[in-house]
Amino acid sequence: MKNEIYKYFFHEFIRYFAITIFAFSVIVWTVQAVNFLDLVTEDGHAFATYFSYSFLTLSKIITKLVPLCFLISIIVTILKFENDNELIVIWTSGLNKIHIVNLILRISILVMFLQLLLTSLVNPSLLNLSRSILKNSQLQFIPSLLKEKQFNDTVKGLTVFVENKNQNDIYENIFIRDDGKILSSIGTTSSTIFAKSGHINEAGDQLILYNGNIQKLKSDNTVNVISFNKTSLNLAGISTKSISEPKMQETSTLKILDCIIKDNIKPDMHNCTTTKKSFMDTKIEINKRLGTPIFIPLIALICSFLLSSRRDQKIYFYNKYIYFFINFVILALAEVIVRYSGNSWNHFAFYYVFPLIMIPIFYLTLIRKFKYENVM
Repeated sequence: MKNEIYKYFFHEFIRYFAITIFAFSVIVWTVQAVNFLDLVTEDGHAFATYFSYSFLTLSKIITKLVPLCFLISIIVTILKFENDNELIVIWTSGLNKIHIVNLILRISILVMFLQLLLTSLVNPSLLNLSRSILKNSQLQFIPSLLKEKQFNDTVKGLTVFVENKNQNDIYENIFIRDDGKILSSIGTTSSTIFAKSGHINEAGDQLILYNGNIQKLKSDNTVNVISFNKTSLNLAGISTKSISEPKMQETSTLKILDCIIKDNIKPDMHNCTTTKKSFMDTKIEINKRLGTPIFIPLIALICSFLLSSRRDQKIYFYNKYIYFFINFVILALAEVIVRYSGNSWNHFAFYYVFPLIMIPIFYLTLIRKFKYENVM
């Protein structure tokens, strides 16, 4: 009978956990995906790149939401058993409340390892993949370069200005400054282009210019001016200056651990330098990955105090809000403290010591509280 109760409790938790994390992830991902539209409208990436990049960042959202969704799911599961009088049936059958506490603790450890897997392996790998997709993406929407009365420097080394665009999709008074030798069709030196008008061809990969001139800077610092009635610039394959180098959160855990060892710091390794700021950021990142999941068993034990709630208590109705608030504050403090955990090794150690000390304290308190319950 005990095993059946455990399975039923576990299934109810999984159901609420799956629903909660799905609902929250969809909402957050939708809001974030809207913000990523700048990749198309501002940087000129293709929609395929936008959707791929947005989808791969979903792992980061899920990772962030796991502790909060676990908290909500555990509380809802306990309240469901309480409201349906299923807890009374369990207690009258002779099952000690500490058995349910142990079950909740085992579930929290399972979720903790799930988040560890996400933070240390899955999340960095998928985020790094999303960055590589962005890095290898080429400019697909040429019109994003041509914005009225704006100096557009979406492409590194290339500045474009258009005074006006008429109803026939003709751009007027075009200025192009190529400092990065991007436009190979006009040479391999820095160039400046002025044109009275221009338009994009049907294929969308060339800019046709009319009545202007090209000013090329020669090696001897003299300027060579070439006038033209009509010329075309091949803009296919141009990459934007979107951040393409992996950020700290996109770096593998093994590299960060290798970097955090003082003697192994490699100045030539990306996101691993000898500067104090870089080393601090490295410690903060590793704490986010390995330290934050440890708080999950702690909030599980605090939620377990709901099992001692009695309906004849004056504050019975408010208990669920009280314990939710306490756990929410702990999760919020964990997010705040981790940002300072890289300041020193003492801060670094405290971030791990605090939950590891509080977990046995709360567990022993629960054992003492339920020790007079009937044992099955």
